[in-house]
Amino acid sequence: MNFKNLIHTPEYNFLWQDEHLGKNLILLSVAGSYAYGTNNEFSDYDVRGITLNRKSDLIGLSSYDQYADDKTDTTIYTFNKIIKLLMDCNPNTCEMLGLKQEHYLYLSPVGQELLDHKKLFLSKRAIHSFGGYAGQQLRRLQNALARDTMPQAEKEQHILRSVENAMYNFQERYAQFGTGSINIYLDQAVNPEFEQEIFMDADLSHYPLRDYRNIWCEMNNVVKEYDKIGKRNHKKDENHLNKHAMHLLRLFMMAIDILEKEEICTYREEEHDLLMSVRNGAFQREDGMYRDEFYEILSGYEKRLDNAARNTGLPDAPDKKKIEDFVMSVNERVVKA
Repeated sequence: MNFKNLIHTPEYNFLWQDEHLGKNLILLSVAGSYAYGTNNEFSDYDVRGITLNRKSDLIGLSSYDQYADDKTDTTIYTFNKIIKLLMDCNPNTCEMLGLKQEHYLYLSPVGQELLDHKKLFLSKRAIHSFGGYAGQQLRRLQNALARDTMPQAEKEQHILRSVENAMYNFQERYAQFGTGSINIYLDQAVNPEFEQEIFMDADLSHYPLRDYRNIWCEMNNVVKEYDKIGKRNHKKDENHLNKHAMHLLRLFMMAIDILEKEEICTYREEEHDLLMSVRNGAFQREDGMYRDEFYEILSGYEKRLDNAARNTGLPDAPDKKKIEDFVMSVNERVVKA
């Protein structure tokens, strides 16, 4: 498929005619399965891109974040918005910086500058952003299968991981929250129906009640989502289930690369055969459940991610000053043009 020709067909005219896009575009790329190397004959063509904020957005009264065209599965982010997402190691935007060269359909000089600065955005935040997305994929998979046969201790471990990912951003969103104020961990269960149970040590004083309520609600929602597993019986297409399973592994693979190699690798050439075997249903049993081998592979990647997180040389957070200097340089050119 020649994607570079595709974006010049009539259904993509909006790329060149919309006032927010056109000459303001700095990057267009392939996205989704084709970008990962996991496409098959049923895969859709997805396009992602970045457009500069206009002068009126920067120093005037207009405001604009992104353009979405559902008909062509195209999403274009503004420069300022994608910078914020990249600083949080958002998986859907990080992958745009680690594509194969031929998957960039259009790249302006400013777009190339962004790619040249991609390491500025890599930090330990990837542990929680990619881990959080992986947790979502796992819950979708489990809920779709209504997998009430999962061992209780294993289920509790997944709940703990998801709550830890939710807690990561609390210190930025709630008043005076320190990471040591609330500690959660697994221990031998008090509940006679459990083998292991999540416990919490909390040390908060003079703390805003509403903030505490919000923190509690977020943690409670994660637990409630897991408690629905086995109680729902949504019939899902096998292809979608296998895509969830495949993306779950892919997210771990990308996170490990970021933490160990300090690079973004969107196209999974080395793991292609494994990912495609998962997508094609090689790990599904006749009853639609997944074989133990799949969960053993998943457990292996979880352990690798934990090890990479402990030993990574990445900073806790990206260098905000360096990123700000780059952003100001780009936006100053827009204002002066």
